[in-house]
Order: sequence, then structure tokens, then C-alpha cells
Amino acid sequence: QVQLVEAGGGLVQAGGSLRLSCAASRTAFSTYTMGWYRQAPGKQRELVAEITVGGTTNYADSTKGRFTISRDNAKNTVYLQMNSLKPEDTAVYYCNAKRGSFAYWGQGTQVTVSS
Repeated sequence: QVQLVEAGGGLVQAGGSLRLSCAASRTAFSTYTMGWYRQAPGKQRELVAEITVGGTTNYADSTKGRFTISRDNAKNTVYLQMNSLKPEDTAVYYCNAKRGSFAYWGQGTQVTVSS
């Protein structure tokens, strides 16, 4: 079992920045692929970015060049730096940890971007 706790959401104006963090409970954190997903009202949850055990990153087309995912295995934490935010980035952002057939989710943090 992995417990994930997100932090860093909030209200920001368009063009602004936010940094999300997700702290994991397990010391085996380094063996999990970590990801950030988001879900806007009335829409399906979608992948924002993920980072593998080896540090390879993958981004949604809508976030490439604006968002950066990183991980600190010593702190069991994954980050999402979000720059040049747009109103369409408004959503609840969820942290995800996966390894094999197992996947765990955080409780989510709200990000609201005003125009």
C-alpha cells in the first residue's frame, strides 16, 4: 500500500505558476513510476505527466513546454512545476504511483486558473 499526499494547489491568474508536490509513504518510492493526472468538471481524468524509475518523462501534448515533472527519491516526493498556466488547466490534480498491476492515487488538489 502506498499513501500519497498532494500539496501546492490553489488559485492563480493566467500566465502564472504553481508547483505541486506529492509525498509518498513508502520507502520503495524509487521503484514506482510516478505521474500527475487531472480531471476537470464533466471530463475524464487525463494524464498530465509521468516520470519513470529511470527518470524518463512523458507529457501530454497540452502541457509540453509549460510543465515539468521531477522526482526526489531521497524525499519520496514527486513534483510538478506548472508555468504559463491557462484557464483550461483548471482541474483537480491527482498524484499516481504505479508498479506492475498496482496503482495508487492521492486525494487530489484543486488548481484554478483565472482569466
